Amino acid sequence: MAAPLSTSAATTPTTPDTTRSYAGPMVLMTTLFFLFGAVTNFNDVLMPYLKDVCQLTDLQSSAVQSAFFGAYFLMSLPAGRVLEKLGFKRGIVLGLLVMGLGALLFVPAANSRTFGLFLLALSLLGAGVTLLQVAANPYVSVLGPARTAASRVSIVGVANGLGGTLSPLIGGLILFGGSAVLKAQLAAMPLEQRLTQEANLVKPLYLGLAVFLAVLAALFFLVRLPEIESIPADEEAAAAAEAGSLGRTSALSYRHLVLGIGAIFFYVGVEVGLGSFLIRYGESQGISQLSAFTQQLVRGLSVATGWAGALFGHAPEPIETSAGFTKAVGAVLVSSYWFGLMIGRIIGIPLLTRFNARKLLVGVCAAGTLFVLASIFSSGETALWLVVLCGLCNSIIWPVVFPLAITGLGRFTKQGSSYLIMAIVGGAIIPPLMGFVATHGGGLRVAFILPALCYAYLLYYSVAGYRVR
Repeated sequence: MAAPLSTSAATTPTTPDTTRSYAGPMVLMTTLFFLFGAVTNFNDVLMPYLKDVCQLTDLQSSAVQSAFFGAYFLMSLPAGRVLEKLGFKRGIVLGLLVMGLGALLFVPAANSRTFGLFLLALSLLGAGVTLLQVAANPYVSVLGPARTAASRVSIVGVANGLGGTLSPLIGGLILFGGSAVLKAQLAAMPLEQRLTQEANLVKPLYLGLAVFLAVLAALFFLVRLPEIESIPADEEAAAAAEAGSLGRTSALSYRHLVLGIGAIFFYVGVEVGLGSFLIRYGESQGISQLSAFTQQLVRGLSVATGWAGALFGHAPEPIETSAGFTKAVGAVLVSSYWFGLMIGRIIGIPLLTRFNARKLLVGVCAAGTLFVLASIFSSGETALWLVVLCGLCNSIIWPVVFPLAITGLGRFTKQGSSYLIMAIVGGAIIPPLMGFVATHGGGLRVAFILPALCYAYLLYYSVAGYRVR
């Protein structure tokens, strides 16, 4: 999920040099957005993995998403001030280095199996991603002629979705797959020894990530990128005075923005919550026999990505499907969930230009509500695939809600955008609420009522809450 610019000062790009090629910087920015999606969505397989390795409850394991997405709330506004002092290019380098430090912390966390260290590492990763998001989005708009800005945004959006689709699939293969020999060896070990060995599986992944981040930081440091100028302080003061003269003292004076903040909060919460608990939801279904379609999908994708296991010392064997639903099978469904979101965004590009965007928003929010409710009252694979379909519903919610929420804000548009970015904290709050209900209130089936309520609020916003008064 690529967030729009949320600096504490508005920015405007310098006029790009039409004689210069921006292919190299654009490749780097596309890589960056691929990284955003990969790191963020990998948490969906990391959460059930840490639940087992650290022997946690559903509520405790949900802190994985709280630690990561909480950084968006804490860092969105400070990131803008950091970028004002360092500049956008050095801000990107700093963000990559902060992420690299978080990735390195996974090594001592895995060695000690200390959940607190894992959470600290995830917080640093989230803080780094936040800084990068705030810095990277303006750059995409200036890396070439203004007339092609929309296509560049679409390209990085697809790269973001591709990273988010591949990382849980490859991560599930490495963390939950492995060879039959390795599984047999782990099963024969005493509990503590087995947990220690399983904890070590995550170290090569994050060590590799740290190295990649360091190389990427060096490339960004060396490559020349266009400058972005800040609006002078006197212009901001004049804008504030003009807005005050119109009877508005804050972006929060606009009812549709306040309701829009809630919409972004619940959208991110439902998107992250469904992906986070999909594997655990599958385990709770007690599926002993998978359908032929699911078996073929799981085995086909595991073979296609088997090279990833080989890179990290695992035999690239297909995921076993004869035992019914397993965490490895669940990782494929998580990947399918995010794949639906990516495909929906690609399809949404022409649809949102040809049809009324708000009416499309009504349709997908209504469908999401129905899919989750139908899943709650279903069982087996049907319940799981209904959740997977929600990924397709989620695809256009952000690009429609965000513009609706800032419509008519005038000089408060920048401030309103910052509030909307902070609402991403929904990804840190909804999953723990689901975990609390699952642990103390009747299991995961009851916990999935919360995503249904989130979609219901989004449906309300798309029908009435968006109206500017």
